[in-house]
Amino acid sequence: MKIVIALVFTFIGFSSFAQTNLDDYKYIIVPKKFDAFKNMNEHQTSTLVKHLFTGKGFVAVYDDQLPEDLKFNRCLGVLADLQDDSSMFSTKTTINLKDCNDKIVFSTMEGISKEKEYKVAYNEAIRESMRSFNGMNYSYTVKDKKDKAVTVNFRNDVKKLDESKASKALEAEKAAEKAAEEVNVKRAPNVISEETEKTQYFKDNTPVESNIKKTETQKPGFKSLEVKKPSPAAMLYAQATDNGYQLVDSSPKVRMNLLKSSTDNVFIAKTDTKNGMVYQKDGNWIFEYYENEKLVQEELNIKF
Repeated sequence: MKIVIALVFTFIGFSSFAQTNLDDYKYIIVPKKFDAFKNMNEHQTSTLVKHLFTGKGFVAVYDDQLPEDLKFNRCLGVLADLQDDSSMFSTKTTINLKDCNDKIVFSTMEGISKEKEYKVAYNEAIRESMRSFNGMNYSYTVKDKKDKAVTVNFRNDVKKLDESKASKALEAEKAAEKAAEEVNVKRAPNVISEETEKTQYFKDNTPVESNIKKTETQKPGFKSLEVKKPSPAAMLYAQATDNGYQLVDSSPKVRMNLLKSSTDNVFIAKTDTKNGMVYQKDGNWIFEYYENEKLVQEELNIKF
């Protein structure tokens, strides 16, 4: 009976000590990847631990989503560390809470599961470990950070001097003060400022935007351009005339008249239905004309 009572008081004392420690911390920091695992939130352990801490009245946050006050003062929270002591036949977990100095301030009981599936086993073991927080009336207590004023009293700290020594000390102090005053009066200032409103001015050198705009090259306002390729059989033969050439087909029939212009290899072209110009471009002869307000470039096979 005495042993049972001693164990009860020991447990009560331990719980009271743990609760007092945890009341000093505002947050429980839960890593998204515990050191015991390779992957983030493996077997959903991180989400489960955060959920269970929140359910027990703690303010649990992920390690990458810290509140502003916790970012500036890491000691406001404790880090939840999942200790994995699993073996081949059982899953064993313990949750340690570490302060900002990496010191363990609280450790839970060991949770054990015999389940074979990892997710189910860790879920069961972690829930059993979290039973250590059952009945803990957690309440964050703000620490009093106000420093008490320190009063310094020099009373009776100086030994009593005899009158002759005291008078000599007082005279020496007065003489030193008088000498310092004379030095300050005679000392001339190193720099004399002579600036006035007339001698000072400010000139704004900020560049002024120019109203001269760059002239843009005007591009031809063609609505559309159509390029026609000749058929291999559409060969035209050039026959010289007084003013240029006439182009005939194999019939022979005159298909086009070319009139010379002031530029070499550029001709004024006329057919029965079209007027335009014929010029040489990249070794090819081009007949250029308008048709239904559309510019047409028709390639010709001409044999001179």
